[in-house]
Amino acid sequence: MLTPLTFAHGPAMKNRFALAPLTNLQSHPDGVLSDEEFHWLTLRAKGGFGMTMTCAAHVQRQGQGFPGQLGVFGEEHLAGMTRLAKTIKADGSVAVVQLHHAGIRSPKDLIGQAPVGPSDDEATGARGLSTAEVEQLVEDFVAAAHRAERAGFDGVEIHGAHSYILCQFLSEGLNRRTDRYGGTPENRSRVVKEVIAGIRERCRADFSLGLRLSPERFELKLPEITALAQEVMSEGRIDYLDMSLWDYAKEPADEAFQGRTLMSYFTELDRGKVRLGCAGKIMSGADVRACLERGMDFVFLGRAAILHHDYPKLYAADPDLEPIARPVPEAHLRAEGLSERFVGYMRSWKGFVAEPEKEAAE
Repeated sequence: MLTPLTFAHGPAMKNRFALAPLTNLQSHPDGVLSDEEFHWLTLRAKGGFGMTMTCAAHVQRQGQGFPGQLGVFGEEHLAGMTRLAKTIKADGSVAVVQLHHAGIRSPKDLIGQAPVGPSDDEATGARGLSTAEVEQLVEDFVAAAHRAERAGFDGVEIHGAHSYILCQFLSEGLNRRTDRYGGTPENRSRVVKEVIAGIRERCRADFSLGLRLSPERFELKLPEITALAQEVMSEGRIDYLDMSLWDYAKEPADEAFQGRTLMSYFTELDRGKVRLGCAGKIMSGADVRACLERGMDFVFLGRAAILHHDYPKLYAADPDLEPIARPVPEAHLRAEGLSERFVGYMRSWKGFVAEPEKEAAE
């Protein structure tokens, strides 16, 4: 966990700890980086994370998924991003922007129009994109990556998970297109592969590129996702695959594939020079080691990184680290660099934040 990890492109991580891309609601309404979000992220870089990744940053204005989301779709975002990249890198952490578009999950009230996705969607009122608009979506992902590069970031991660727009294209249920972006698994994954190819072509040779995938749920089929994972790793255009497992130790939801861990379907693939990381209920030092012992190259910490900005340093001092017990006092979260907006958001996570009156009584 404490040894460096090299990649085919871009700088090495000084250890195997990456900050997961975490929704935090702290940016300004126009997507410009706030001082609160700057503080939250750079504190993790200071805390020893080998990679510090932003929250999901939307590549189109209409792709916003939540209030206070970081934007990467316009030149107005460049100054804040430049300041952020410089500070993260100064603390020896690899600086990464996660590229995102919420698709049919964009709230209409937030974006001021009907959301868009691979196909018309009655449940959300989303409109299916035209072929030309899908091509523009690809271009906007690529342009956002180039903007991150210009800001000084070491790389980007493409968000293809959690039923956001790229994941929606991968889903046979949500993607009912009849053009080259729909139908077969190859066609449904075309948009992801075009984004990868476009970023590789436009950005410098040593620019790091990752891809996040969900292996199941969201109307996805595990065999299709493992096939896509193998394809992109074999092509070698990405530097790492970030598997969002929800629980690193769980078995697949599909009974046909149970009897072994979900993780194992990916660790057994031929990854070539591509590194493999995962997220999902990785909390203790034992959890961290279990992921590497089971074949992962590195881990993405979410809740554990919220609780402890210096988790890597704490692990170095005590490999049997156990995070602070939940629910935690709001004061603890503020001390860990969360703004009032972020603390408010964390209250929606069941059992994570102590009730104020109980806190006062104690």
